[in-house]
Amino acid sequence: MRLIILSLLLGFSLAHADAPGKKMVILGDSLTEGYGVAKEAAFPAVLEKKIKDAGKKWTVVNAGVSGSTTASAVSRMKWVFKSKPDLLILCLGANDGLRGLKVADSKKHLAAAIEYAQSRKVKVILGGLYMPPNYGKDYSRDFRAMYEDLARTYKLSFVPFLLEGVGGKPEYNLADGIHPNEKGHALIADNVYKNIKDLL
Repeated sequence: MRLIILSLLLGFSLAHADAPGKKMVILGDSLTEGYGVAKEAAFPAVLEKKIKDAGKKWTVVNAGVSGSTTASAVSRMKWVFKSKPDLLILCLGANDGLRGLKVADSKKHLAAAIEYAQSRKVKVILGGLYMPPNYGKDYSRDFRAMYEDLARTYKLSFVPFLLEGVGGKPEYNLADGIHPNEKGHALIADNVYKNIKDLL
């Protein structure tokens, strides 16, 4: 009898240990993909390690594609959502800003992406971005406000500035001054984790 109970307990503990965790998708562009660095050094991979080191069972899917704009968000989500994620971190907009696209259009595309995720009961965290002042004071202000407005309207958890402590600092970026290096990606992972750890 004792052997049977021990076997049952052992079976339960093994099953529990192998229980599937949750899945997080980070939808973004080259900043997410990890342009110029090894895949394991990009912030989604570093973030996954931080989460697992904290004892949480989450898989982080890097859905970054270089050159992507907000216009591609919903079509890409329809594909990646086939994996049935529990949480989405939406990190798009950098290329919209660099190309000087209309903020109103970017906001409309991001809103559509948020609504798509929420309609499928997937929790959304919004990653905010800033544009440098050389794009014009009004454009930079409106671009920053876009993320704040969306987070407020849709009641989202929010990473105010994805590149906090990284943007504009040569020591944390590649020679192009735009894409983070490995040290930069480590800081981004720290920033994201700090803002989402209570939600995991």
